[in-house]
Amino acid sequence: MDETRMWQTVDAERAATADLLAGLTEAEWSCPSLCEGWTVREVAAHLSLGPRVGVGAVLVAFVKARGSFNRMVDQTSRAEARRPTGELVAELRGIVGNHRLAPGQTLKNALMDSMVHAQDIALPLGVERHMPVDAAVVAADDLWRIGFPFHARRRLAGHRLVATDTDWSAGEGAEISGPIEALVMLLAGRTATIPRLTGITA
Repeated sequence: MDETRMWQTVDAERAATADLLAGLTEAEWSCPSLCEGWTVREVAAHLSLGPRVGVGAVLVAFVKARGSFNRMVDQTSRAEARRPTGELVAELRGIVGNHRLAPGQTLKNALMDSMVHAQDIALPLGVERHMPVDAAVVAADDLWRIGFPFHARRRLAGHRLVATDTDWSAGEGAEISGPIEALVMLLAGRTATIPRLTGITA
């Protein structure tokens, strides 16, 4: 995928997620997501933050989190999540077409983030969403390559991942196979799509 197609996919994922969120009940906003410790509300808050924060704000948040990236992400998302749901939806809609990346983020990171977090919200709610296959391939490559914070290569050492719906594979060892979108979620540390995969159990 070229940059134009990647941004089109990011925008489409953000718009579709905003549409989904706009129709949720208060109980559904409080539903646990696939992100450990976060409800749908925290994931929604997190999704719109990246393009809206500058380097200075990130540095301040990093200091407040005592140098922990994960703690910084958690704290900033929880703070944002205190806002009314209508504002969270509006913020997410507002970044559709905003092609500014978060400090330190690449476009491939943003593509993966938008698709994985869309599934983090949709799957626990029983909503069927699918990743575009070509974009899922880009996300899978990125997750396999980057290491922190997912450490996919380390977690899945001794396994060969093989997509059954496109030409993608990674790793060596016992085979884990299934749809590329299910593999993306596995690479991102989620277990919800394991039932769609062969060669692995929860």
